[in-house]
Amino acid sequence: MESEDYKKGTTTIGILARDGVVLAAERRATMGYLIANKDVDKVLKIQDHLAITTAGSVADAQKLARIMRVESSLYQIERNSPMKVDAAATLLSNILHGNRFYPYYVQLLLGGYDEKPRLYSLDALGSVLEEKVVSTGSGSPIAYGVLENKFKENASVEDNLRLAAEALQSSMQRDAMSGNGIMLVKITKDGYEKIDETPYLK
Repeated sequence: MESEDYKKGTTTIGILARDGVVLAAERRATMGYLIANKDVDKVLKIQDHLAITTAGSVADAQKLARIMRVESSLYQIERNSPMKVDAAATLLSNILHGNRFYPYYVQLLLGGYDEKPRLYSLDALGSVLEEKVVSTGSGSPIAYGVLENKFKENASVEDNLRLAAEALQSSMQRDAMSGNGIMLVKITKDGYEKIDETPYLK
């Protein structure tokens, strides 16, 4: 079995803003006590208006991202319209639930923008919840301390990029599985955009 199968431990964050969705994660991948990789992208683009964050098995998350890219592309070709965010969440939930006896070892956040920004969390068995602010992974209890204290409904994407960066930096201070920098993404009516994290670091 390849080492990718064992890369676990992370902090990922999703925040719903009035004008978009913020998805964020740190970059460390671990195999037990070994830091296996220091530059992992844990926010995976599905389409221009849709992305997921990954916690758990990297290999499982990457496979699910490939499935979602294919299925959402086929949907757009057949219907001449992008897949809605809630439809993508339902599809991903069905895939996870259909494999519940041989599960994908993941906890995922799915965010996107169609008529409005949407954010969902999904577990390995396919449970799906629509969220306003959410964190997954080993560092999530620490991140929640910042998120629940400072999250404000209807804040801007810009404000929530700063909040996500602060929560991630807090988790990296105390969670050994989280570290080596952060990745910030925003999805708005203009689509998916990876953000330079430098201005948001303290």
